[in-house]
Amino acid sequence: MSRYNRLLQEVILEAKQLNIPISQNIDPNVIINTRAKRFGRCSRKSDKFIIELSSVFDKAEDKMAKQTLAHEVLHTCPDCLNHQAQWKSHVNKMNRAYGYKIERTNSCENIGVEREISKNAKYTIECQKCHKKMYKDRISGVIRNPEKYHCKCGGSLTVN
Repeated sequence: MSRYNRLLQEVILEAKQLNIPISQNIDPNVIINTRAKRFGRCSRKSDKFIIELSSVFDKAEDKMAKQTLAHEVLHTCPDCLNHQAQWKSHVNKMNRAYGYKIERTNSCENIGVEREISKNAKYTIECQKCHKKMYKDRISGVIRNPEKYHCKCGGSLTVN
């Protein structure tokens, strides 16, 4: 059994111990995506839920991989294919019980791995307060109007 499949089974057991109504139809084989721009993905194919994980977790601690697997497993619960109230309720249970910090999004810094910055990244967004940098390849609202957005720390953003 691969590391990620073992961690997935641990997360499934943790959710069940909290009586979180996860699907009984989760494929036990985690797909590792080497090209993913996101850390994890849960998709439904026929009657099964498929969990994908970025290969960035090859360099991360098990707890960080489990945290992302838990995020994706919670999407298998009824009415949880989004990040709305029901999903957040289950997230709060997992976070309290197991010390996770499951959020809607995450960053390489939080996971504890270095991000391979694409030489093709067109934009660098930097917080003027905490100096966190984010890299984007495509234009978006924050690129067009950084003054309308703020970092989690409250700092203003600039785009280079």
